[in-house]
Amino acid sequence: MTASREPSFDDLVSFRDADRGFIDKLDPCIIKDNRGNVVWDNEAYNFLSNTPCPQTANPKLWRQAQLVSKQGLFKVVEGIYQIRGFDLSNMTVIEGKQGIVVVDPLTSAECAKAALELYRKNRGNKPVLGMIYTHSHADHFGGAEGIVSRSEATKIPILAPFGFLEHAVSENIYAGNAMARRASYMNSDTDPPTVDVTHTGQVEVIDGIEFLFQVTPGTEAPSEMNFYLPQCRTLCVAENATQCLHNIGTLRGAAIRDALAWSSYLDETIVLFAEKSDIVFASHHWPTWEKDAVITYLTEQRDLYAFLHDQTLRLMNEGLTGIEIAENFQLPPKLSTAWHTQGFYGSVSHNVKAIYQRYMTWFDGNPAHLWEHPPVESAKRYVSCMGGIDEVIQKAKTFSEQGDLRFAATLLNHAVFAEPGNKTAKSLLASTYESLGYGCENGPWRNFYMSGAMELKGEKMKDNVLTDQAAMAKSLSLHHLFSSLAVKLNGPLAQAQDFTIDLYVSDRDEYCRLIVSSGALIHRTGKTRTSTSDVADYSCELTFPQLLQLLTTGRTQDSVKNEVGDSTFISKLLSLIVTPNGAFNIVTP
Repeated sequence: MTASREPSFDDLVSFRDADRGFIDKLDPCIIKDNRGNVVWDNEAYNFLSNTPCPQTANPKLWRQAQLVSKQGLFKVVEGIYQIRGFDLSNMTVIEGKQGIVVVDPLTSAECAKAALELYRKNRGNKPVLGMIYTHSHADHFGGAEGIVSRSEATKIPILAPFGFLEHAVSENIYAGNAMARRASYMNSDTDPPTVDVTHTGQVEVIDGIEFLFQVTPGTEAPSEMNFYLPQCRTLCVAENATQCLHNIGTLRGAAIRDALAWSSYLDETIVLFAEKSDIVFASHHWPTWEKDAVITYLTEQRDLYAFLHDQTLRLMNEGLTGIEIAENFQLPPKLSTAWHTQGFYGSVSHNVKAIYQRYMTWFDGNPAHLWEHPPVESAKRYVSCMGGIDEVIQKAKTFSEQGDLRFAATLLNHAVFAEPGNKTAKSLLASTYESLGYGCENGPWRNFYMSGAMELKGEKMKDNVLTDQAAMAKSLSLHHLFSSLAVKLNGPLAQAQDFTIDLYVSDRDEYCRLIVSSGALIHRTGKTRTSTSDVADYSCELTFPQLLQLLTTGRTQDSVKNEVGDSTFISKLLSLIVTPNGAFNIVTP
């Protein structure tokens, strides 16, 4: 393939755009919860602005960090404002006739509240008359109750793409613990949507503002949408086009995204909106201004995902595996020299492997890889074959001295998994990970390497960023609630149990039958009883808050009603539920 070239550090357009429209900032930008705990500390990034790039960081990643650490209130265009640097994502405020519409209220209520306060300090105390979630990732809806209370939320339209709640639950609840643990290596409460955006071309008017929607399912999120504001010739592209290469496969874990659909929807965006857009903004980073620049930006973003997809499949069909394709994959010069296509978040390497996996699964076709030993058993055998742990460590040192840190890490990983207590192996692997991290242009790669080094040294990791599932549970349907409970059932322990519980959740006027059978938890929900032919071992009537309290603590503050049967079946069910370890090992056995 054509050799890639690098973007120019003399190109300062991104810095001008990131500063454009600045109005005010929070000083200091340290946001705390009601107990005084720091939720967000943007001041921690001040060193970026007054320190030259050190040898322990990639200059391109350092440049990107300087840009994304800018915080404050920014004017995009008359009537549209963004608060950046208060969270992982941006919150956008769109002014209507009587109040405002808030787009993507950040990850936490504290950050969202602080962002709204900064806006109101400068633009007046305008009421929130609508809210929009552009997609189903928690950093774009988790702070909703910092904007409006749950009771206020029932009185305003809250728009989200069709399937939003299902996919939000799937990612943040069902697989939440595993993803959150890996997300802690890589880098709530919410009000449920009240209006589904179901099709491209759907128009909704909120407080006199016309929103024209484009649904883009299966792109950056399973449930996602763009919207266009004709009155100000401005386009929001959610997270479908950002100021970097995004993830086809995210390192924190998620379903592999469809690069072909992503590119196709971006092409549709260009056809629908590009010629009539003077500004494009997204849920992260800074906007792009002027029609020609907007068209170039969207076109190159489209081509980026199309090229990754098509060339991966071309080489896959020639018999190469994902690892082989990724090793020498090069972007064309037009894409490799643009700053907004650089691999600061998604990388060409792991995105190519993700595309391969989407089509071919994890298996590369080589039968030697079909039934390999798990990591510990495999490591013991490798170490034995190489002459013992001391010999492996010495070989790793030699490869490291020769500059081959990648293979040194492979050897030392075997050493650590074969003998987890070997301090020399762990220390050398930590040092190797740090050296690999220093050179990364990709932020998640750097964080994975540095976090791995911390675990090897026994240092305390930061808390998981998406593990507060109790608050989010308030928004769940009974189906989603019991589906999330089912994945926590200890199947082997439950195999000897068979019983049935009937619940009537009065404030939702909904029945639910829970069946523990053959190690599985089955649920049936509906407005009528699902079965009248047999009597449950226990049944009762309770409210949804009582149900959550019962499932969390094993008891309720107020008595449940209409109890029939043996209430100990509730405690029996809860005894089968496992609380997952939020700090499981990753780079050690």
